Amino acid sequence: MEKDGQRESRTVQERLKQEIRMELQGISQIEEENLQECIDRAIRREGQRQYLPLQRRLELKTRLYDSFRRLDILQELVDDPEVTEIMVNGKDRIFVEKKGRISQWERTFDQVEELEDLIQQIVSRINRSVNVAHPIADARLEDGSRVHVVLPPVALDGPVVTIRKFPDPITAEKLVSIGSLTEEAAQFLKNLVQAGYNLFICGGTGSGKTTFLNAMSGFIPNTERVITIEDSAELQIRQVPNLVRLETRNANGEGEGAIEISDLIRAALRMRPDRIIVGEVRGKECLDMLQALNTGHAGSLSTGHGNSPRDMLSRLETMTLMGADLPLAAVRSQISSAIDILVHLGRLRDKSRRVLEIAEVGAVEEGIIQLNSLFRFQEEEGSVDEERKTGRVRGHLIKTGTLQSVEKLKAAGYPV
Repeated sequence: MEKDGQRESRTVQERLKQEIRMELQGISQIEEENLQECIDRAIRREGQRQYLPLQRRLELKTRLYDSFRRLDILQELVDDPEVTEIMVNGKDRIFVEKKGRISQWERTFDQVEELEDLIQQIVSRINRSVNVAHPIADARLEDGSRVHVVLPPVALDGPVVTIRKFPDPITAEKLVSIGSLTEEAAQFLKNLVQAGYNLFICGGTGSGKTTFLNAMSGFIPNTERVITIEDSAELQIRQVPNLVRLETRNANGEGEGAIEISDLIRAALRMRPDRIIVGEVRGKECLDMLQALNTGHAGSLSTGHGNSPRDMLSRLETMTLMGADLPLAAVRSQISSAIDILVHLGRLRDKSRRVLEIAEVGAVEEGIIQLNSLFRFQEEEGSVDEERKTGRVRGHLIKTGTLQSVEKLKAAGYPV
């Protein structure tokens, strides 16, 4: 239950917010200076009604500013570096993920209109819209965090907002230090990326695909021209100066003007890219991605949802068939020649994100795409007993095979 002091504080904040709204009513373009002055005046008036310590005045000023210019009560969570995901299930239920654990937050929105205003503020920043006619939208915050919105009537219990936060880009060295990847596997992947092998990263929701893709993109030489294609721009590639970032666009209110992943892939092919990075493939655009990888753009990267390397191959087949009526044998041949390496990520029982397998995609034999396992995660003996004490699963990525297709490594001068 909310304490009396907290309830009174929220009442004061809401009253001041209404006073500021009334003062700004009729002003179409509110300058930053005008807003700050209105907030200061409202706090001074409240100080005449009751005693407000300096700390309380500063807190009110921050929260009032957040409600008009930032993310209202959610700004506190966005600013918290320990929070990795924010889940708003209507105005009264907000959940946060910290260190892999999900818990309910004590604060809520006072009115559903506040949450709706916040949603419109977020999507309008990147020239997108969400309404009853088009109740689902993807957006992003200024810090790169990914936002997904679902409005009623699709969301039965009120507007739903899911914010996935992305910290500063995590490098391969950081992945090694936190145990997600071994030093041997990291060096192996670095050689593959730099030599021009096509990598596909798969895993379940929240397994760290985008984070890992960012780490792998850090191996791309800064002399190359790279084009990234995403639904909502999340990748943070900083070492490549010749970088083109493309983002999809939703249809307008008349259902026109949509730009899809497949459209961007076709456009990218005319931009003379050395490498193409497709943030995630989910449907028929998979065919365009495979064709792009098969037309000389060595070292390209992409991600997709899959529970294992073999499951990912099956999903790639299904998604490709969504884009064209092709014989299954032709689809498998396309996949086999387009993708060189599959990297499978997952979340273990302790909520840690690990590389579970690295596999080489081989030729099609007897109608089946062959997989050559190169590294696989294995739990240490006694890990379950250790987990009871520390809460952490112990294990390592063990080398299980040898790369068969070594021509690119040899040509680039890397050890085989």
